[in-house]
Amino acid sequence: MPNPVIVWDLPTRLFHWLLVALLVAQYASGEFGLLSMEWHFRLGYATLALIVFRVLWGLAGSRSSRFATFVQGPATVARYLLDSVRGRPARYLGHNPLGGWSVLLMLACVAVQAISGLFSSDDLTEFGPLAERVSDRTVELMTRIHQIDRYLLLALIVLHIVAVLLHWAIRGENLIAPMLHGRKRPDDSQADGAHDVDRVSPWRVLALAAVSGAAVWALVAWGGSG
Repeated sequence: MPNPVIVWDLPTRLFHWLLVALLVAQYASGEFGLLSMEWHFRLGYATLALIVFRVLWGLAGSRSSRFATFVQGPATVARYLLDSVRGRPARYLGHNPLGGWSVLLMLACVAVQAISGLFSSDDLTEFGPLAERVSDRTVELMTRIHQIDRYLLLALIVLHIVAVLLHWAIRGENLIAPMLHGRKRPDDSQADGAHDVDRVSPWRVLALAAVSGAAVWALVAWGGSG
């Protein structure tokens, strides 16, 4: 039996679980008032910085984390879906073709939620840092988007959890543990190979994280200076 290989690098795993924690905290504050709205804004800024980092990491990170590695074309996705219906889908060490697009959809939905929050307002006491930089009509639109997108995001989260559990129950493949320790045991039928992720300098990770945080900080500071 082949030895386990590292398929998810530490930055990717940290991103995943930090995003989970941030989303839970934001729903706790936005929906249930368990945290103040000041904290809701702060958590939103952190989420946006995290999304910026993931986009940069998807371009300059390790092989398995790059979008070019796991985002497949429509024909490949359609073939994977057809094989899944037939009960013989190809096995992937990393994201399968459908999972790759679900990652992009989730990232886009979270990004929309975080960005729209910068312009949102309750017309009373809470205003996003960029609300004064745009027209009232734009604020109204972005607030509406922020309200609708939270339900879409919640639906995607539920679908993601259900898909992971079904994958485990039907195919016997635990997708949760590898996102904790990074390792998976490959087999001979793996469609995307069976190699350890390439090592990336920790300085690159720190640089991308610093750029992401600085970009969001500068954007929020610019909004607050208006």
